Order: sequence, then C-alpha cells, then structure tokens
Amino acid sequence: MYEAEFDGRGSRIRWTEAAGSGGGGGGERAATVYVHGLGAMSAVYHAHVAAHPALSGRRSLFVDLPGHGISDRPAGFGYTLEDHADALAAALDAAGVHGARVVGHSMGGAVSVVLAHRRPDLVSGLVLTEANLDPAPSRAAASSSIAAYSEEEFVRGGFAEVLGRFGSTWAATMRLADPLALHRSATGLVRGTAPSVRRMLMESPAERSFLQGTLSGELPGAAELMASGVRVIQAPGAGHNVMFDRPDVLAAAVAGGTV
Repeated sequence: MYEAEFDGRGSRIRWTEAAGSGGGGGGERAATVYVHGLGAMSAVYHAHVAAHPALSGRRSLFVDLPGHGISDRPAGFGYTLEDHADALAAALDAAGVHGARVVGHSMGGAVSVVLAHRRPDLVSGLVLTEANLDPAPSRAAASSSIAAYSEEEFVRGGFAEVLGRFGSTWAATMRLADPLALHRSATGLVRGTAPSVRRMLMESPAERSFLQGTLSGELPGAAELMASGVRVIQAPGAGHNVMFDRPDVLAAAVAGGTV
C-alpha cells in the first residue's frame, strides 16, 4: 500500500499497485491508473480488468479517492470534483507517474477529466466508463438521490436508507465510504464544474475513449463527442458497471489506447 498527503493537514490518499513497466517518459509504457466511482473502491472494481492478458506487464495503480476505501476522510475537506482531482494528482506525483493512461468509472471518470484539465502533464489518455459529463443528472441518478438529502439528514439516517435502496453490489463498497464524504461528493457531481466536464473532455489533447453500456441507453451528445475526437465504444449487454458486465470490452479499450 502507498500513500500521499493531499490536503495540507496530514490526510492521506492511498493506493495499491500491480507491478509492471510504466511510469512515463524515457520511452516507457505509460502507467495505467484506475479511478472508481461514487461509493466504490478502485481495486474491487478494476483489479480483474488489469489482470486481463491484454494488459499484462503494465504498471497499474488502484487509487481510492478521499472519503472512500482505504483513503482518509477528513471532515474539513470539500470533496468536490476539483478537490478529488487535486488529491489524485498528489498520489500520482508521489508515485512518480506522469503521462498516465487514466481509467475512470462514473464519478471517477469525471474526476479523471478534471485531472487531465488541471494537470495535463499527468495524463496521456482517458478511458472513461459511463463518466458523469454534465451537472444536474436526473432525479433517478444515485448522485441526485443522495444530494436530495441535506448533509445532516444524510449522515443521520439517509446513508442507511441509500445502502438499502441501491442493491448489494454497490452497498458492499459504499458501506465503507464516509457518509459525509459521500454526500459532499454526490453534491459536487450534481453541481458540476466550470467549464463542464463534457467541455473539458471535448477540448482535452489527451487520447480519449468513452464506454457506454448498451443497457444504459444512448449516450447523450455522442455525435458531438465523436466530432471532437472522443472514441465512443458500446459495450453490448452491459449496464453502468461495464467492468463487471463486460470486462473484456473495457480491457480491450485500455489495451487499444495504451501509448
């Protein structure tokens, strides 16, 4: 396990690694960095993808964002998308990684795009799985459901309600997240960024792929994304968690885009 301080007050963001070549520069193959979604953990959601034969020999980092998994959960932290991106940057700086292939799921995809916007030196490519690109998602979305509570209401009882509402797969890792951090992260997703994550993605010089599960329906604005150079990939038979439903499709996307 590795760690780096991220908030100027001693709080630590932590990650695990699978050994392999890659760090960036000097002709090395770029490291691959996996970033989980809201209420999840990176190794749980992505270690099996990194173990795919198509990705053998690559240095892989599984980073847990603040308030999630094995990372610290300071009460004074904002947990906005920008805050998460800056904490992720601290982890990559400490790991000696630059020019990474960053694989982000859902909220982690949005964080990855913000990271590429704020620290382009750290990111050579983005592989996004159903990333949040726009603010104010539908009221049925998990982030909107969480943000509908006040912070106090969520910490006192809403967290337990949400754990029982969204199914055992997500609850398995969400129960390990800090309720305050979860609510602030969800609120940050609903509020969005300026410019929007979608705009940052379209204007990024990084190599970009976006995976959409066919069971999730059409990707809004897909034509505009493709016109800006984003490779849109459909994952047949997959829902929001493409890495569980079709890990082969995600592994192929990561392998095909590796620099």
